[in-house]
Amino acid sequence: MVPRILIVDDEKDIADLVAYNLEKEGYEVLKAFDGEKALALVRTKKPALVVLDLMLPGIQGLEVCKRLRRDAETSAIPIIMLTAKGEEFDKVIGLEVGADDYVTKPFGVKELVARIKAVLRRSDAGRQPEKPEIFEFKGLRIDLKSYEVTVDGRRVNLSPTEFKLLRFLSQNPGRVYSRDQILDRVWGDESFVEPRTVDVHVRRLRAQIEGDENSPTYIVTVRGVGYKFAER
Repeated sequence: MVPRILIVDDEKDIADLVAYNLEKEGYEVLKAFDGEKALALVRTKKPALVVLDLMLPGIQGLEVCKRLRRDAETSAIPIIMLTAKGEEFDKVIGLEVGADDYVTKPFGVKELVARIKAVLRRSDAGRQPEKPEIFEFKGLRIDLKSYEVTVDGRRVNLSPTEFKLLRFLSQNPGRVYSRDQILDRVWGDESFVEPRTVDVHVRRLRAQIEGDENSPTYIVTVRGVGYKFAER
């Protein structure tokens, strides 16, 4: 099913430009040029994500965001706020009323499209069935609630990023992920992280949990592709 994106901006040229680039990426796009029309479209068309300008004629963007969050039928729809103001104050207010991300004008269209993809990925992940809170495999025990990891009863102290990496791979055993895919899922929007950073963290993680780093039990290298957690 093609994700439907609603662009809400009273500057028609901007809305058209963003819509054109999203349609090239395969998305279905709706447009609204004021807050009242935006609310009507969200309620009738149920978009997968809303790109919402802060400054709108009639109902302002912040109020649109508040109303969508108060309505049970629309409260889970991700919202990216557009603002021409660069002050931290405005960004904080946008996030506090329920925006999932914000982009400051003027912005690069490629950056906005990348943000949209990232927010949609996070939204899709949040709708997946909950995983068990304890993961165990060949002496490795991961408590996903308390963030504790043990190997054969020995406590292992991992950095937050190492834990996120281990959690991600262990929840998808047997599935191979490229470095870029792992960056997307573990590092998210930290765009300045190099793909080789994955290799460094895998080495550090193996040093902590593997008995033999050259013949790993848990995190396996798939040559020329990436990494996977061993199949059960």
